[in-house]
Amino acid sequence: MIDEPLGLGARSWPRPRSLGGSGTPRVSGSSGKVGCHLLPATRCEASPLLRGRMGPSGLLLALALHLAACSRPHRDYCVLGAGPAGLQMAALLQRAGRDYEVFERESAPGSFFTRYPRHRKLISINKRHTGKANAEFNLRHDWNSLLSDDPQLLFRHYSKAYFPDAGDMVHYLGDFAKRLGLHVLYNTNITHVTLDKDPQAWNGHYFILTDQNGQAYQCSVLLVATGLSVPKLVDFPGSEHVEGYESVSVDPEDFVGQNVLILGRGNSAFETAENILGVTNFVHMLSRSRVRLSWATHYVGDVRAINNGLLDTYQLKSLDGLLESDLEDLALVKDSKGKFHITLKFFLEEDKSSQSADSIPLPQDDNDNFAMRVAYDRVIRCLGWKFNFSIFNQSLRLSSGTEFGKKYPLIRASYESKGSRGLFILGTASHSVDYRKSAGGFIHGFRYTVRAVHRLLENRHHGIAWPSTEHPITQLTSSIIRRVNEASGLYQMFSVLADIILLKENATAFEYLEEFPMQMLAQLETLTGRTARHGLFVINMEYGQNFSGPEKDVFYYDRSVAHIEDAWRSNFLHPVIYYYRHLPTEQDMRFRPAQWPLPRPVAIHHIVEDFLTDWTAPVGHILPLRRFLENCLDTDLRSFYAESCFLFTLTRQRLPPFCQQGYLKMQGLSITKSLRQHGVESRLLKDYTAMEDSSRWPGDHPSAPEPLTQSPDSNKEEL
Repeated sequence: MIDEPLGLGARSWPRPRSLGGSGTPRVSGSSGKVGCHLLPATRCEASPLLRGRMGPSGLLLALALHLAACSRPHRDYCVLGAGPAGLQMAALLQRAGRDYEVFERESAPGSFFTRYPRHRKLISINKRHTGKANAEFNLRHDWNSLLSDDPQLLFRHYSKAYFPDAGDMVHYLGDFAKRLGLHVLYNTNITHVTLDKDPQAWNGHYFILTDQNGQAYQCSVLLVATGLSVPKLVDFPGSEHVEGYESVSVDPEDFVGQNVLILGRGNSAFETAENILGVTNFVHMLSRSRVRLSWATHYVGDVRAINNGLLDTYQLKSLDGLLESDLEDLALVKDSKGKFHITLKFFLEEDKSSQSADSIPLPQDDNDNFAMRVAYDRVIRCLGWKFNFSIFNQSLRLSSGTEFGKKYPLIRASYESKGSRGLFILGTASHSVDYRKSAGGFIHGFRYTVRAVHRLLENRHHGIAWPSTEHPITQLTSSIIRRVNEASGLYQMFSVLADIILLKENATAFEYLEEFPMQMLAQLETLTGRTARHGLFVINMEYGQNFSGPEKDVFYYDRSVAHIEDAWRSNFLHPVIYYYRHLPTEQDMRFRPAQWPLPRPVAIHHIVEDFLTDWTAPVGHILPLRRFLENCLDTDLRSFYAESCFLFTLTRQRLPPFCQQGYLKMQGLSITKSLRQHGVESRLLKDYTAMEDSSRWPGDHPSAPEPLTQSPDSNKEEL
């Protein structure tokens, strides 16, 4: 369970055990934002060597700098933002008993959802009923809940709507922070972040955060969960006349009888169009790229069906429409009546002498069939969001300067900044790792990537290895089957987070690690504290490579694969198991085959797709998987009756693992009348009762039965 909070007033701030040394307690100022904090003794003691070399003026300067440094409250972990990702990380840090603080500029958690989406309906599904009691399985279809040990902190308790209201999310996040007693400093706007190099710091430097009041905070690790908060703008002549999604009216009455042009083609654009379709003359939508539908691409960030009414009205010729053009090649001209006209930028560049807006050349002057020759009453920008780089000093090297780097910070597959060790990006802003590939930009995805980052930090700074469970090799098949049928992180973060099975010596046992960032596989031993010396399996969930895409017909006839021998052709989401004798290297990862999530393995197995996503069919799913594992390990993973193990002991030099780990240790399943009957009916055992009845003469005593034989080469599935 989550640790019970001490309460802000009585809260203590212990230094981490892994730092070593002692700390000097210091009390912060009277602002009330922070109670007491501890600073490493080495940070608040002047070096004797420096004291011996400095003159009086140097000592005064050193003292001033020393006092300034000592006045900074220190936290091992600083989290920027109390949105879903920030609160998820806070809950994990709290449970682990770490020294942390969350900084939130507003007065409550989830401030983004108080404003967005503008029309208040979320597109994250709230499936309250699945017919299953398994909590892990149910999270597969709960796109709003964060991870905690409190069953009351599931989003289904906060809304009955399939697509809930954004206000319900605000309520939920507030309760999440309150019930778990998370340490959040509200009304604290961090305006600047920089580095302070120090060889004694965990990462060779501290992160210095400064708030709106000039108060500085010192952190060993910085976890940025601020999301994408800066609206993307477009720069073309006349763009000052464009209204932004963040400020445009949401009252349909303000659009009655108007001609509206929307710039953009994502969910915010379609959400805006959906709100006004019934009252406008028409809505035109203009974007550089063609529309991408989530049911065609399997990417939740593309246009969802709940908002795509404009596609119906466009294709059914009801005046609304979609157009493609590079927005930066256009210009917007306002005439004397306040109407807006679309023209080309080079027309303005060619005719610089025109002083009147009504005299500026328009495309329809040369082409009277120009698609956008109509005048518009309003032009609305719905181009999405980008990361706010402005508060970060250039020394942190968060931006690459590329077009994609202007939207997302530059990070590794471990979600750590490429430019600053110890700086991690969480939540929506970390979506560059799996952009248009998986669900890492959304709650139902990043709640698992945040947990992966936390596990990495626990190993790096506190010596706590990545959580794992160890099992005898006989449980290998059942362990995989259980995870692919119920695991939520594996299911939602397909092709990003994978389960890792580390084999022990001679393949007598295995260690099971859940939800590891698969692109970091080459660094698995360093990141997890586990060893991979005897081979490993990687369990991933994948779509068929040629099935989905904006130009694909995903509803074509015969789209499903049902035959086991064609499992590798499966189109829909299905489990894929990779086998490696050795841990892949960095070079293997870098030069893997195109479109492959991992390097070429020694062997690979696809579990055939299933319409119910229920991979428990004995013949269709379990038997092929077991045989694949047996071929990889050169062993027999079946279960046997005790009588069969006894026979193998007498006749074979090498026993199946089940007999080695069970029968020879006086463990296993004893035969009963019902089990014997089942064995006879499935032709695994001989029916000795019938043989005795047919061969017995009157007066004879029952003879002892022959040994029960169970062929080790039987194609039947043994118990």
